[in-house]
Amino acid sequence: MEKQFDVTGMTCAACQANVTRAVSKLEGVEDVDVSLLSNSMKVTFDDSKVDSQMICQVVSKIGYGASEKGAKQERSSFQKEWNDRQSKAQKEQRSSFVRLMTSVGLLIPLMLIAMGPMMGLPILSGEQNAMISALSQVLLATLILFIQRHFFIHGFQSLIHRAPNMDSLVAIGSGASYLYGLYAVYQMAYGFGYGHMEMVHHSMHAMYFESAAMIVTLVSVGKYLESRSKKKTGDALDKLVDLTPKMASVIRGGVEILIPAEELVKGDRIVIRPGDRIPADGTVVSGNGVVDQSAITGESIPVDKEAGDVVLSATLNQNGSFVFEASKVGEESTLAQIIQLVDEAGNSKAPIARIADKVAGIFVPVVIGIAVLTGVIWILLGQSIEFSLSNAVAVLVISCPCALGLATPVAIMVSTGKAAEYGILVKSAASLENLAHMDTIVLDKTGTITSGKPSVQKVLSLEEEKEFLSWAAGLEAGSGHPLGQAVVEYVKAQNIDFLTMDTFESVTGKGIKATRQGHMYLAGNKRYCQEEGVALPQKILEAMEQASHSGWTPLLFVQDQEIQGMISVADTIKESSRMAIREFKKKNLQVVMLTGDNENTAKAIAQDLQIDQVISDVLPADKESVIRDLQAQGHKVIMVGDGINDAPSLMRADIGIAIGNGTDIAADSADVILMKSSLLDVNTAIELSHKTIRNIHMNLFWAFFYNALGIPLAAGLFYPFFGWSLSPMIGSAAMSLSSVCVCANALRLRWFKPSVQLEDKIEKKEKVIEKKEEESMTKTMKVDGMMCQHCVAHVKKALEGVEGVRQADVDLESKSALIHMDKEIDNDCLNRAVEEAGYTPISIE
Repeated sequence: MEKQFDVTGMTCAACQANVTRAVSKLEGVEDVDVSLLSNSMKVTFDDSKVDSQMICQVVSKIGYGASEKGAKQERSSFQKEWNDRQSKAQKEQRSSFVRLMTSVGLLIPLMLIAMGPMMGLPILSGEQNAMISALSQVLLATLILFIQRHFFIHGFQSLIHRAPNMDSLVAIGSGASYLYGLYAVYQMAYGFGYGHMEMVHHSMHAMYFESAAMIVTLVSVGKYLESRSKKKTGDALDKLVDLTPKMASVIRGGVEILIPAEELVKGDRIVIRPGDRIPADGTVVSGNGVVDQSAITGESIPVDKEAGDVVLSATLNQNGSFVFEASKVGEESTLAQIIQLVDEAGNSKAPIARIADKVAGIFVPVVIGIAVLTGVIWILLGQSIEFSLSNAVAVLVISCPCALGLATPVAIMVSTGKAAEYGILVKSAASLENLAHMDTIVLDKTGTITSGKPSVQKVLSLEEEKEFLSWAAGLEAGSGHPLGQAVVEYVKAQNIDFLTMDTFESVTGKGIKATRQGHMYLAGNKRYCQEEGVALPQKILEAMEQASHSGWTPLLFVQDQEIQGMISVADTIKESSRMAIREFKKKNLQVVMLTGDNENTAKAIAQDLQIDQVISDVLPADKESVIRDLQAQGHKVIMVGDGINDAPSLMRADIGIAIGNGTDIAADSADVILMKSSLLDVNTAIELSHKTIRNIHMNLFWAFFYNALGIPLAAGLFYPFFGWSLSPMIGSAAMSLSSVCVCANALRLRWFKPSVQLEDKIEKKEKVIEKKEEESMTKTMKVDGMMCQHCVAHVKKALEGVEGVRQADVDLESKSALIHMDKEIDNDCLNRAVEEAGYTPISIE
């Protein structure tokens, strides 16, 4: 069983490690994943041995709070949970800011009183003002420590429960300085009472109240800046949550009504107009529109939608109006699933984070030991108590493991959010990290490398071609096979009427047979024709050989036992696949193609794309064994497939990537899901993984390096040789700055851009087109009578129907049409076309 818990009281990596260690020790607990960023915990356990209450109790025993997250009781509950989480974070940030500003306001006069005489300022200077100065410092320091009391409450609670954390270090360091300051005040009072003015003079300069106050104030500055940085890591998720429409126009009982989007149910018919965001997933039942899906799939070009097309929640209808029937609402919708997936991935733990967790788990007790040892050694070496205490406190405050704990999770959360912006859904931090370590990528051919939609490449007719295509399309019209549908689409585009067959029979795996007016027709492969006793002419055999070498599939058409022609069909290679495979090879990835096609067809495609290895004639059930064989050879394998018939191989691979499976993003078989069918997104995911790992390594290096350098300096290791020592105040400032630097470095990933995007190529093509347009002839026509976008479409269609017009850009606002022509066209011809469409041409320039 797996359950989610909210955890309170965690402030650093040591807290995270303490909670993880305590829960892991429970019998029956299989896995624990604690997130410092979201203050949450995911526990996998055997419910026959342990329950949620026991888990919460063990967390409470070590000084933290835990409660089970409520079950999903309502649609859009994640959005409510997210809003509550954000509201809580903002509230904590505001209270943190108030504490900080109040502390700074009190710290300024404290510093002036404590340090003023040393800087020559006449502020309570001289022995006659010593007691007033001391009492003033006591009062101001006590107020600051009371305002920042959470450090002491959490810190000493953790110490009592033998699970010290960052707050423990701050509380011990600041508390020790404050107590020593009180000791100095009592010494001063004793000196005044007994006339020991030398003792008074010494005590005046031995009070550490400003250090005690400065430590907690500077740490709170760092924590406030850190909280602001951490909030930015969730910006991508925040934007996704904000995409959810609040209201929806629904047809119920034949009447259109406006209801809150969370009240939608399956089967509702929803009206979408220009500018509306789509509130649920569904299928268009009437009308048409142009939908911007970039927020969900990452594709930049809007998509035309008409009856039968699927629409996704949170996408934006730019033009046209339509009605669609809701199929997935609330938390079942694509948007809701994406939000939860991104959130879970951002809060999951990467393997590299385990190193930091192990270090953090023992780090704080070790630092306390080093601090105590530092103080004792300096006293034994004859140094003053003030010097020894200063070094011990400096060790405590400079060593807080905040940076260590933030190094990985902040980078992971930013990266998973950034990936979602490109339509790439990474299911876990482990998947994101492992992508950078793969050396082999296996690609399914159909629908992955190719478009999955075959098209006619060549027609060879032994009779009159138009007549041949007419009955060939009529024959294939009864077939649901993609190759047959390619023939039908081709003939439709030629505006050739189909001949209707009288009878029809499909022969699985071979072809089709039909009759019309006493004639027998066949369509199929070579083996089927031979089985039916059809002789194959030499011309057809040569054409079949040529088609096979080109990677095409030849379809043979027979009338009354005689071959009448051949149509070659091929699944076209996507331009994005061609670009992506080039990028994979640049990254030294071995590219393997799996296909059920014959060897000749597979080799033709592989040669065109320069693929390293081809495995042909592979059945879907055998793909998994191919992945296993590659892994047995020591390869780390990425498998890219469609997520349906490739499920076994996706699960077997080290990283399974489901491509073009945007409407079913919860596919269990895949580690990464791509919302659009582009292999370039695989390249983007790999590059983002490399950038993220590099960022985490950088963060961990500086976190370890900072402590490796800071602790010896604070302990006074360099004092005998160079006279270097570190004030506790400077140590606390350095500690705060280290955390902020780690967060800021991780946030650089927000500006990540892939090296290659299909949009770049499209932009280049558009520039070429624009250049050609500038060189071609244009005319501007003023048109009256246009009232809406449908009018615009009618005028555009009428003008583009004129011979010689390459393109017409019609603008409703200016009531004009910019006409691009390949040749000079008479104005009367253009005017006549617009008039026949029912509109009035005013002028042509």
